[in-house]
Amino acid sequence: MALMKIFSGSEILAQALQSKLEAAEISTVVKNNIQSGLIAGFGTAGQAVEVFIQKTDLIKANPIIEEFKMSI
Repeated sequence: MALMKIFSGSEILAQALQSKLEAAEISTVVKNNIQSGLIAGFGTAGQAVEVFIQKTDLIKANPIIEEFKMSI
């Protein structure tokens, strides 16, 4: 199960991309370093939420990712 990072940015943008990918039946994993930092007692920078997908889903996900990046 090889994951690849496809996006790093704000929590709101990461959630928007995650929603678009999951609507196309592409599984995602979100690593939220902001929440992790708050739980640990320290803050993080704004680009601290990352979205990952399976490498095998990249061909299917690429048009969605590109359209999303062009819209922001």
